[in-house]
Amino acid sequence: MTYLEAHLTNRALTFFIENQNSLQNYLEINSIINEVSGLNNFFDTQEEATELLTEIRINQSIVSEPDRREYGDFQTNKTLAFQVAKYVLNKDANIEFLLEPTCGKGNFLIACLSQFKNLKKVVGVEIYKPYVWKTKFEILTYYLANPTFAKPEIYIIHGNAFEFDYSALAKSTRNLKTLVIGNPPWVTNSELGSIDSKNLPVKSNFKKHNGLDAMTGKGNFDIGEFISYTMLKCFEKHDGIFSFLIKNSVVKNIIHDQKINQFRLGHIEKLNIDSKKEFNVSVNACLFLSKLNSEPELICKEYDFYTHEMLTTFGWYKDKFVYSVQDYDESSIVDGKSTFVWRSGVKHDCSKVMELDQVNGHFINALGVEVNLENNLVYGLLKSSDLKGDKTNSFRKLTIITQNKIGQETSYIKTQFPKTYKYLDSHREFFNTRKSSIYKDKPSFSIFGIGKYSFSNYKIAISGLYKSTHFTLVSPKDSKPIMLDDTCYFIGFDDLKMAEIAHYLVNSELVQKFLKSIIFSDSKRSINKDTLMRIDFQKAFESVDFEKAKRKLKELKIEDWEAFAEMVKEDVTEQMTLF
Repeated sequence: MTYLEAHLTNRALTFFIENQNSLQNYLEINSIINEVSGLNNFFDTQEEATELLTEIRINQSIVSEPDRREYGDFQTNKTLAFQVAKYVLNKDANIEFLLEPTCGKGNFLIACLSQFKNLKKVVGVEIYKPYVWKTKFEILTYYLANPTFAKPEIYIIHGNAFEFDYSALAKSTRNLKTLVIGNPPWVTNSELGSIDSKNLPVKSNFKKHNGLDAMTGKGNFDIGEFISYTMLKCFEKHDGIFSFLIKNSVVKNIIHDQKINQFRLGHIEKLNIDSKKEFNVSVNACLFLSKLNSEPELICKEYDFYTHEMLTTFGWYKDKFVYSVQDYDESSIVDGKSTFVWRSGVKHDCSKVMELDQVNGHFINALGVEVNLENNLVYGLLKSSDLKGDKTNSFRKLTIITQNKIGQETSYIKTQFPKTYKYLDSHREFFNTRKSSIYKDKPSFSIFGIGKYSFSNYKIAISGLYKSTHFTLVSPKDSKPIMLDDTCYFIGFDDLKMAEIAHYLVNSELVQKFLKSIIFSDSKRSINKDTLMRIDFQKAFESVDFEKAKRKLKELKIEDWEAFAEMVKEDVTEQMTLF
């Protein structure tokens, strides 16, 4: 049967049937339950006990639980909970105080109660009342099945993890060896806000972002991250272990901020789990584990949870935040400032009008309509998905380039290219309804990500969407440069030999190892301008000699090699002018 939407096991139901007379006095039944299981304050009121008594007598079920999205709820299955508890047990078997700040259905608590034999106090906090009852029933059932097992003080509290007074709890348990364990919600505050959830922390800039960052994406934080920081602040000085199932991005943020926070965390580990298998969700997640009350460490060892194969060590090394300490140590010589300025491609937010296919010599727009244009403003276009090969001068799509630089007046199109103007003007509503504010008060048909660099004949390009660090050399088609869209990054050259040398360097083993050492592959847009601007072309050039390069670039001449050497010595600001 169910009670307040929580399922009672047969053993728990039998227990309450045998003690149904005591349910008429909630203090009496609480005392019996405490003696049997260690659970304190099982019923908070006589009303709760009477309701269970009524349900037992009429023996009927209640509705199943509602949508749990408000709570960011991905319940840990019993097998995974047991595996995590066992892993922690191997680190420290002498845990005395167990805390789970979002205990859900109690699977972690049961897994720990069954394995840690020195527990003195257990606290679980849960906002969703049916899960509070579910956890209580599970613990009661566990001790009814194992009556001789030692029983710690157990408190399952109906409360909000964002409002509970963990500081007071930390003070009262300061001398107990502590395990903080759990699986906090895997959602962000904005995701909960979008569904009008009440399960949100009091609005605060808990990571102390500056005004701009707080207003933009950095002010959108992960709920699991908020709870993790709360736990670390309260319990970092306890002897014991911190062990959370959380998203990889949260672990990355914790380690990144550790340089400033200096939480007393040591022997830090990240063990990657298969979240599709465990939770049926496509999220990069892991078990994050650390020893508390240790000398603050700034690096984390990453493993596979199932095989325990070591994958990498990431964190702060040589005053840089890196994904692979070993690879960075071997390639950090090229970590500097790029001589060339990396740019993102063309942005227009009007693909139905601005992007074209060419079929049998005719232009077809994304609306499926054949259009009549002059060729002058039509250029080949490459997207991230096109940058797979080593070199290319072909394209699937074309695009209309209305400006040579940002903000340029576009009235010239009407007189010089009347067919193109007529086409654009007839689709003006598509441009006027673009949502981005960057187009506000700009000339008609404006685009962004455009400048002299866009018209370079040769480009070294990389996708900003995918995880590959491979670079493609893009050459002109029919003496006309090929454009890239805003999902790509590139540097431009007008001299093929200079482009070939740059292309050779960025795809070299040294630069590739460097990029892989600093890129967190599970990050969104892990390849970005900031990352690419760290490639020191001068150091990369100095790491190879002419003869080695010539084995790859068959027609390379010494004068071209020396010309590139002079080019990479120039200041970045000069290159901004040139390219």
